[in-house]
Amino acid sequence: MRPFRFPVLGLIAAVLASSPGCLFRTRTVQVRQISGPILTATLGELVNRINSDAAKVQSLDATVNIDTSVGGAKKGEITDYKEISGYILLRRPSMLRMIGLFPIVHNRAFDMVSDGNLFKLWIPVKNKFYVGHNDVVKPGASALEALRPQVFYDALQLQRIDPEKDVAVLESETVMVFDEKTKRVAQMPNYVVDIITKDANGNYYLQRKVIFGRSDLVPDRQVFYDKAGNVATEANYQKLKDFNGITFPTVIEIKRPQEEYDITLTITKLTLNESLKDDQFALDQPPGSQLIDLDQQNVNAGTANGPAGSRAQAVPAQP
Repeated sequence: MRPFRFPVLGLIAAVLASSPGCLFRTRTVQVRQISGPILTATLGELVNRINSDAAKVQSLDATVNIDTSVGGAKKGEITDYKEISGYILLRRPSMLRMIGLFPIVHNRAFDMVSDGNLFKLWIPVKNKFYVGHNDVVKPGASALEALRPQVFYDALQLQRIDPEKDVAVLESETVMVFDEKTKRVAQMPNYVVDIITKDANGNYYLQRKVIFGRSDLVPDRQVFYDKAGNVATEANYQKLKDFNGITFPTVIEIKRPQEEYDITLTITKLTLNESLKDDQFALDQPPGSQLIDLDQQNVNAGTANGPAGSRAQAVPAQP
């Protein structure tokens, strides 16, 4: 015969209820929700929003201020660099060029370009010209040497969710935010669209997340992952403005936790969907500069007088 088992929680409740005095009390839990309506949407509606926004921007020409911080737990310190100005050109499906200018004198601090596969980075003060694939990094690199055009290309816009290779999954989260109306910290529910994609070998991995604030159902953050599941890039979008019928953020915060640098782009002038020519994305290696091929990890790979047809030539523009 099995022994009679009295439910543990029931036993505790019975003992406490029959005991003299006050052994427990009930408290009210106060949850502050963000003021204003909380909107709802389905996964299909959010995917359509992502694809619609992605289709609206085919090119951009931006004048920006660039604010950079480098360091963290790995380096043991954080260095804030003086804000510089610059320009960004972007053209779908994969072209990007970004130029940074030193304050006052406006000499070039860096010039980099990418065709979506290969990148080039020219740092005049070091007289170095870097080439390599977009995903290659340089261990121990300085703030300038760690820059990659693809990081900015991804952060500046939404990419279409391709049903042929992508799987979208919806999740919900709650974050604490500062409510400007009540001047208090409150809870904000978000929608998170996870995009799981297939690589060239047919393996699926979490590529990125697009986070929507439910007060307006506007994407306000993207998180990109490497194939090992680590956060590669986090992009936060603020101060949206209307540019000829297209809403675009004018402050974009980009965080790269693995390389430990943060860059904030503040857009001061923006032109969308105007024609950009191929030669605007051409970057040749300056004569006499040192060519560093990061794919080969060989700092003496060559100079500007290297063999014709090497990657020192301009990145080919795509139609």
